Amino acid sequence: MSRVLPILYNGGMVRAILEDRKTVTRRKIDIDTANQFDVEHGGKSVVAYINQETGDSYDPKEICRYQPGDILYVRETFCFCPCWDCGLSTEDGSCAESKVYNAKRAEWGCWCYRASCDAGEEPSVDTWHPSIHMPKEIARIWLKVTDVRVERLQDITEEQAKAEGCGGYQTEWKFSVSPCCHFMEVWDSTVNKRDADRYGWVANPWVWVIEFERCGKPEPCIMKGIEPAEDKRPCIGYGDAWADEPCEMCKGCASCSGNV
Repeated sequence: MSRVLPILYNGGMVRAILEDRKTVTRRKIDIDTANQFDVEHGGKSVVAYINQETGDSYDPKEICRYQPGDILYVRETFCFCPCWDCGLSTEDGSCAESKVYNAKRAEWGCWCYRASCDAGEEPSVDTWHPSIHMPKEIARIWLKVTDVRVERLQDITEEQAKAEGCGGYQTEWKFSVSPCCHFMEVWDSTVNKRDADRYGWVANPWVWVIEFERCGKPEPCIMKGIEPAEDKRPCIGYGDAWADEPCEMCKGCASCSGNV
């Protein structure tokens, strides 16, 4: 059963996803974890993760937060825009897009996303809220993870840089910047300066390479709010109602109960 998890993106990357230019993302691996990778000759590919305390070995992607099959909802900068601010109303049907009722304000309106607003455009009655604060209920972009692997940051190819949403560009002096160089600039812009020696482009850290595809918003779990079956309790899913083990549906419900 797939999990539903959040993922953060800035405005530029949100636009790249909406325009179908971004189908992969690279995320840094904690430096302490990266030091425990067992690497093949030449340092080109990771074959196992070794727990230094226990000696247990794992496939690297098993310890990544995101796994193939997971559904991700994109958290992005947002705000609430009431109907009257646009001069429209839900009462006379002049605003077909407004389907949100803000109970705190007792107003009808809609959610606005900064990535889709014109440069410099600001809401007149609300402020932009950071992406980290976006609740799942108002997410508009949903992604399904299709593959997870581990690479060195600088192993990225021109095609992969394009898949990251970095197609390259021309400077004002007509100098062409390649997709890889474009990606390098974008990557370094997201790294805290005090961490540049560990996670910056020049440091060439190990990174998660997470591939995804756009998908629809998943249906809500039919088991929401119901505890999974336990010892000899009647199972409300499928299977033997008095089985020793919870049925597959209840197991799935238990495994997704930690979703955020």
